[in-house]
Amino acid sequence: MRKLTIVATAALAMVFAVSSAQAEVVKYWAKLDGKSESPANESKGTGKATLKFDTASKKLTYTVAYKDLTDAVAAHFHGPADAGANGGVELPITFGPSPIKGEATLTDAQATDLAAGKWYVNIHTKGTPAGEIRGQVEAAKKK
Repeated sequence: MRKLTIVATAALAMVFAVSSAQAEVVKYWAKLDGKSESPANESKGTGKATLKFDTASKKLTYTVAYKDLTDAVAAHFHGPADAGANGGVELPITFGPSPIKGEATLTDAQATDLAAGKWYVNIHTKGTPAGEIRGQVEAAKKK
């Protein structure tokens, strides 16, 4: 019986080792500007978003920094949409002064769209309520 327990424990340890080996943290980023909006605009505002997604827990953590915006009022992750196309709000961002930091647990569909490059970040202002600066979220290059 002791031998069976040792074998079962070893097998269970291998399952956990394989599961954790498959999980990874994927990094994403987006450069935000008025040229990337749809339709494009002449905004002097710019920004950058950095994201980390844990594939095991489906936890997304993000930082969105922006500057040179007047009367910024809201920010969201939108999708699914290709660059230049518009999509609905996928994930609201609790808005505040730059940089904005947050986290959320994604659904399987959201995780799939994020990995496929189908999300963008949009910062809305009073003057451009549909969005003043925007950036398509893409996987960061591995170093």
